Amino acid sequence: MSEITCRVTDISPLTDTIYKVVLTPQQAVNYKPGHYLQVVMGEKDLRPFSIASIPSQTKLELHIGATPDNKYAWEVLEAMRSIGQIKIAQPKGDAYWRELPRPTLLMAGGTGFSYTYSILQAMLAEGLKEPLYLYWGTRSLDDMYAFQALQEMAQQHDKFCFVPVVENPSNDWQGKTGWVHEAVLADFTSLEPYHVYIAGRFEMAGVAREAFTQKGLKKDHLFGDAYAFI
Repeated sequence: MSEITCRVTDISPLTDTIYKVVLTPQQAVNYKPGHYLQVVMGEKDLRPFSIASIPSQTKLELHIGATPDNKYAWEVLEAMRSIGQIKIAQPKGDAYWRELPRPTLLMAGGTGFSYTYSILQAMLAEGLKEPLYLYWGTRSLDDMYAFQALQEMAQQHDKFCFVPVVENPSNDWQGKTGWVHEAVLADFTSLEPYHVYIAGRFEMAGVAREAFTQKGLKKDHLFGDAYAFI
């Protein structure tokens, strides 16, 4: 296994439980938007995290949801803080962005947003020729840490539409509520023309696959790392 040492440039909170981690690799890292990297915690202990940055950027950005009772992610953050560097395996994954001129739907639950954010940035940088939608579902609006930035992106790009979905809204919330995949189902009569990229809990990914194919989505036009396991 080829390993790359990265200096931990920054760890900053995005919410009470989600952290932005910026890594500076000691050598070039080859990856595609939508890939994930694996933090090397031991010889056989590799912990995957989606890459939120894009290949044109020199640093790697991760969005890690972690609390002390979630040792899997918390131990990674603690190692980064205490040592100041970390080793990663070369990025990988089968759910990377297919650079094809098709209407595209990105759907994220929680920190699954980091996966869709990489693809979103790459597509906007390339220039949109077809419609692009991002549906992001979180428990509360406070959990939607890039809400304002995404609204500004949507104002700047007329072919990009950002749709936030909140499970537990405040009384003054006027947007969509409930499960994020159900918001997609309500808004589209057919998904046949689309490429769809999904990241979030396996349960959500499984339900969405079934529901979206019934809406006309072709199975080979659906991408998500969860589908290698479910």
